[in-house]
Amino acid sequence: MRAPIAVLALAALLAACAGPAPRNLRYEPPDQPEAASGTIDKPGWTTRRTAVAAANPLATDAGHQVLRAGGSAVDAAIAVQMVLTLVEPQSSGIGGGAFLLHWDGRRVQAYDGRETAPAAADERLFLAADGRPMPFVEAVVGGRAVGVPGAVRMLELAHREHGRLPWATLFQPAIRLAEDGFPIGSRLHTLLKAEQHLRKDPVAAAYFYRADGEPHAVGTRLRNPQLAAVLRRIAADGSHALHEGDIAQAIVEKVRSHPTNPGRLTLADLAGYQPRKREALCTDWRAQERDWRVCGFPPPSSGGIAVGQILGMLAHTPATTLPLQDGLPSADWLHLYTEAARLAFADRAQYLGDPDFVQPPAGRWASLLDPAYLAQRASLIGPQSMKVAQPGQPGALRTSHAPMPDQPESGTSHISIVDADGNALALTTTIEDQFGARQMVRGFLLNNELTDFSFAPADAQGRPVANRVEPGKRPRSSMAPTLVFEQPSGRLAMSAGSPGGAWIIHYTAKTLVGVLQWGLTPQQAVGLPNFGSLNGPTLLEDKRFPASTLEALRARGAEVREQPLTSGLQAISRGQVNGEPVWLGGADPRREGVVLGD
Repeated sequence: MRAPIAVLALAALLAACAGPAPRNLRYEPPDQPEAASGTIDKPGWTTRRTAVAAANPLATDAGHQVLRAGGSAVDAAIAVQMVLTLVEPQSSGIGGGAFLLHWDGRRVQAYDGRETAPAAADERLFLAADGRPMPFVEAVVGGRAVGVPGAVRMLELAHREHGRLPWATLFQPAIRLAEDGFPIGSRLHTLLKAEQHLRKDPVAAAYFYRADGEPHAVGTRLRNPQLAAVLRRIAADGSHALHEGDIAQAIVEKVRSHPTNPGRLTLADLAGYQPRKREALCTDWRAQERDWRVCGFPPPSSGGIAVGQILGMLAHTPATTLPLQDGLPSADWLHLYTEAARLAFADRAQYLGDPDFVQPPAGRWASLLDPAYLAQRASLIGPQSMKVAQPGQPGALRTSHAPMPDQPESGTSHISIVDADGNALALTTTIEDQFGARQMVRGFLLNNELTDFSFAPADAQGRPVANRVEPGKRPRSSMAPTLVFEQPSGRLAMSAGSPGGAWIIHYTAKTLVGVLQWGLTPQQAVGLPNFGSLNGPTLLEDKRFPASTLEALRARGAEVREQPLTSGLQAISRGQVNGEPVWLGGADPRREGVVLGD
């Protein structure tokens, strides 16, 4: 459905308030309700100095107000995340984890706030009594799949290094909205109505639903005083307030006392969590006669490697010379892309896992992005679909691991920000499945992140899966926060990312190709139809491609299916208007996000 223009009116209203930035934050919530669910026509945004792109207008506005108060990109991201905990509870929040790529004008830093498995977890965590993997939904709902949350502690680390405003100040917007309430939009209402398991948790049911079991009506002002109290505690005491004391005790009791599916989380797990700082994975890519440096997140995310592999393999095919046809990717281009995707996803299943537990092939993760290796892999792409690709061998030593079987992945939210000093970030944040483990504690939902591990710890031959459950381990992710730089100047060119489980990889790659190869604005690029392969059928966004494209792909031997592919892309790229430098912003028409800036 097409939203009236609520989301665009809100963006215009807030953008029109530009003025000199005060040095203190006095947050004032807008009175415009969030946008409807469905497809929303969006024109894209142009700003001069700053830009915030996030999944909900209230969250975007909070980050924008923080930048106007003199805050840094990291400051704004913290404010955005706290508001998302309230207004987009199905996707991310303080009960989950996040990956942050940050650019300070000199270097790219990767902050890993991924959840970890409890110390009492083992590789049989998701095996039923008969030794077979549990059904996915049975594993998700309850305490079993709840990992140690890491988002708040990771953001706290990033703030110590890159924050400007006081930590407590950044919680003002979320606290105000939680206390005063926010109007429920059509998207949250629609998701709550379709949700089958959230009502089983009495705390969540009392908050999200009426006495008759129906979700609160669109426009209902939803207040969350319990979350406001938790946020006040974190604002005053930092991440210790979440990871220790009575809030931590409440989390542990919720997880361990679930009546049918208890988990193994302990107070020691929460208190001992530490974020990691890792080396970003950057690779060179040439498009439109220009050289780019594409930086993505390293393991335990598979996103940076898979996106880099797909782009790197396409560079060895005619794909780089194929334009859009009638505004859409052509069948010839889609064939090359989906074949490269199959090869990348085969490597992903074989090699990727927590780098503190899993050795990279050839002794370094960058071996999977080595130009010679990608050229060799690209040589396997022929005129007919390979249907299912096999993993490659980037080093001399063969792996002893088994490929990970396919499993569902979903959830997540993305934030892209550029501040007035040119600092930038790409932050992808998640509680994994929609509404996470469907367990609510003190006004926020807990993650089900452990279901990102392989349920089966080994294959039939007994070879272990790299991404099997182990104590203290971080599950493999598909999140792909991405920063792009012009070469040879090193100037920031773009920030992008998306929710969408394993499809994050394809959504992000599509947007990079759209902007950097096809010369589209971010808004045009995120609005392109979605497509890809997870090393199986070729999947195309439902009703977005002509029948001739499907027929041409099938003629090449691909199994082609159409289905909804609901990305939630946010992207910011450098551009020019009348010779003046600007930031161009795009927010996915499939969701309710907007871009704001001065």
